[in-house]
Amino acid sequence: MTTIAVTGATGSVGGAVAHLLSEAGLEQRLVVRSPDRAPQIPGAHVVQASYGDTEASDAALAGVDVLFMVSGAESAERLDQHRAFVDAAARAGVQHVVYTSFLGASPTAVFTLARDHWYTEEHIRASGMAYTFLRDSFYLDFLPMLAGEDGVIRGPAGQGRLGAVAREDVARVAAVVLQDPASHAGQTYELTGREALSIPEAIEVIREVTGRDLAYVDETVPEAYESRRVYDAPDWEVHAWVSTYTAIAQGELATVTGTVERLTGRPPLTLRELLSQQTG
Repeated sequence: MTTIAVTGATGSVGGAVAHLLSEAGLEQRLVVRSPDRAPQIPGAHVVQASYGDTEASDAALAGVDVLFMVSGAESAERLDQHRAFVDAAARAGVQHVVYTSFLGASPTAVFTLARDHWYTEEHIRASGMAYTFLRDSFYLDFLPMLAGEDGVIRGPAGQGRLGAVAREDVARVAAVVLQDPASHAGQTYELTGREALSIPEAIEVIREVTGRDLAYVDETVPEAYESRRVYDAPDWEVHAWVSTYTAIAQGELATVTGTVERLTGRPPLTLRELLSQQTG
């Protein structure tokens, strides 16, 4: 019997995957940093480990056949932590890793954090384990959260478009892959929504559905760095924030694929549908 381990079960994507697997009648191991926050799911066994904790990771992954690896929290150490966890999986004898990567991951991606995903993919490829990469676009759920407390979204995105994908749709794809991993071995799936919106178009949808009166300020790149100085964040984080918008402006995230519907049999949510579902 295949043993499936799911990381990130205390988060939105990992938690949704765990519930979907449970509904499919599959037992699973939930690998979490904080067991007290783990969801109570039938057929799930909770173990504690973090990506950077080698000893705990070795123990948590012992006997696991298939691993769903949700990318770790953004940090300067994330890539090193990813590599350590992949190494632990290989030592434990994991046969297949399903990893949540990022759309357009490459060593030269405009969005700086997409580079971390590329190098994580490369480490998984080199491990000898079978793999499936889910290259998610930005999450549709986060679009309303781009606005500051003043209701303004600021960034140098221009009129670039974004084919954002709902976390719910990413989870549905992951659950499909995890139930038959051999059929998806060696595949890299680009997961997007079914429309590509500009920031002003997204704001209009948010306004119509939720009533929030948002505005957009199309900053220059120097203005974007200057407006974020107030947060006193480390350089890597500021570069990530700004490159979120420059990646949109340069068209790297305008991609729209039919992958979600092809793998799950259901089209991905639009922003309007997601917001309507949330405000229901």
